[in-house]
Amino acid sequence: MLTILHSADLYTPRSVGTKSLVLGGGRVLWIGDEPPQVPAALVAEEIDLDGARVIPGLVDLHAHPTGGGGEAGPETRVPAPGLSSYTRSGITSVVGLLGTDAETRSMASLLAEVRALRRAGLGAWCYTGGYHLPPCTLTGSLRGDIVHLEEVIGVGELALSDFRSSQLTLDELLRVASEAQVGGMLTGKAGLLHLHLGDGPRGLELVRAALETSEVPARLFHPTHVNRREALLEEAFELTRSGCSIDLTAGPVASDEPGLAADQALARYLDAGLSADQVSVSSDSGGCLPVFDASGEMTHMDVGSGAYLAEALRNLFKSGRSPEQFLPAFTSNPARLAKLPGRGVLQAGAAADLVLLGEDASIHSVMVKGRWHMRAGVALVQGPFESSSDPA
Repeated sequence: MLTILHSADLYTPRSVGTKSLVLGGGRVLWIGDEPPQVPAALVAEEIDLDGARVIPGLVDLHAHPTGGGGEAGPETRVPAPGLSSYTRSGITSVVGLLGTDAETRSMASLLAEVRALRRAGLGAWCYTGGYHLPPCTLTGSLRGDIVHLEEVIGVGELALSDFRSSQLTLDELLRVASEAQVGGMLTGKAGLLHLHLGDGPRGLELVRAALETSEVPARLFHPTHVNRREALLEEAFELTRSGCSIDLTAGPVASDEPGLAADQALARYLDAGLSADQVSVSSDSGGCLPVFDASGEMTHMDVGSGAYLAEALRNLFKSGRSPEQFLPAFTSNPARLAKLPGRGVLQAGAAADLVLLGEDASIHSVMVKGRWHMRAGVALVQGPFESSSDPA
């Protein structure tokens, strides 16, 4: 059965003007000015969008499907986000990971959560490993997990410049990078090395050294949280000139904190004239956002949410900047970087993952693989342990 959408102000993420779309079998079947004649018996739904903005579903390269946290004891372990926490934020594809705690969380539990999201219709994948070495794996090696587990696309989030990290040496970083690269080569997957960057003074020093002293391609290294302080952000900007892509984290930034909000950091990146293809924005959904004192004790924490990603997108729309400039960082860029074909774009043959925006650029309705997960702000599809009152 087909769904036909008329009069969409369509971004693919490139603006293509007012178009109609024909969707079926979980795919975009046709995009054009006027839809082809289709027998009424084949049409399940036909909707006039009256010029509403339609964008590809958001692709989130950094989320914690098992929940994160635990830095101040077991009571600070963050619960796993529900299915609709993603879709209500416009996220239709997500890549999950383990963080600080790979002891009470595991690759087995991460993989189970990813598979649960897939069964519910979401596009879901994951990284193997976590903050530390030796890495948390299921098959016994990082390369083995990438090769033998269909959902695993790379390694992450390996921590650098953070007092919680394993304090990696250059040789150790290169060995992990090699595992990711070869695993990707053997499978045709991205083989990304997704790097957590803390606020330590060494910043991206190890990544620069790896690029200068090895044959590992720059595209493999994917540092995230680089907007946590301005000096690190500028360092990351420079790293893109070597061929790396960088990831900005959406989330609250207090006035007394040294970082920049993701929308501000992305605007600065674009204004710097750097490659618009080498930057992405992610949510850290389900992750702990801790604040530590000088002795390393956690003083308070927030929790990452897909809602922060939607808020960053909304702020950019409200800024008056052309959506063609910033939409790729939320859609096509992360999909291409993670080698997720048919995601983050709206074109014939792509997944029917799309977001309808309200007049204020808020998330109005969300479709995943041709199925409405949210309509007019109401979650129609939820996980088995969610309720309609759960926050996004």
